[in-house]
Amino acid sequence: MSRLLVVTADDLGLTDGVCRAVHRAHVDGVVTATSLLAVGRAFDTAAAMLRDTPTLDLGAHLALVGEDPPLLSAREVPTLVVAGGGFPLSYRTVVARGLAGRIDPDDVRRELAAQLDRVLGLGLPVTHLDTHQHTHLWPVVAQVVAELAVARGVPVIRLPHSRRRGPVGVGVNLLAGRLHRRLDAAGIHSTDGYAGLDESLTMDLAAFDRALGAFGAGPGRSFEINLHPGERADPDVDRFPGRRTGRPSWSWRRTPGSPR
Repeated sequence: MSRLLVVTADDLGLTDGVCRAVHRAHVDGVVTATSLLAVGRAFDTAAAMLRDTPTLDLGAHLALVGEDPPLLSAREVPTLVVAGGGFPLSYRTVVARGLAGRIDPDDVRRELAAQLDRVLGLGLPVTHLDTHQHTHLWPVVAQVVAELAVARGVPVIRLPHSRRRGPVGVGVNLLAGRLHRRLDAAGIHSTDGYAGLDESLTMDLAAFDRALGAFGAGPGRSFEINLHPGERADPDVDRFPGRRTGRPSWSWRRTPGSPR
């Protein structure tokens, strides 16, 4: 029985350094697909790289959180922004607002449709959708992302899950189960297995080997590993508020095929 392993590099377009790292991780490493941030400031750099690298599968990395602002104005998507008109930095804000009923699905739909259409506007095949910090696990966001995938003809949406024990792992997997049922009902595909959420800041070679072990031991026919290649001492990290003394949002550790 043949089996499919997809290795996806997220955050393409975040910085020029990330674009270079993703390209190298594909050409010299094991990355087979990437997910492009429509809101990323290095979007044009990413677009040029993608046009020159047709062997790299392209997906849209839809964002409701992060360091870059939304494509639409704060007036157009008021329930998605914080003071200053930007996105919140963490998925925790999305969860808190969702629990309080303070996320307008129409705001989510307008912003994510604009992001997806920007990626589709490159004229390249878009094979999959996923979200920055996996916010599509949240039901309001999941509904919109599934609707957009069907409407725009994107066949695959990432199905994250966690191997953690405790409340976080249980919560993630409950939401993942609900997302899986939604995708099945909409006729949208996902891989049978997944790794990357638990290792989002620690996907080094040892963690990658463990993920491969999970793929080898699992019963499914397809498996996705997502990681975050980056360059050491990327100068663009200085533009991220609160990131200068902390760990950036992508991994600096040696991921397979990423620059050292």
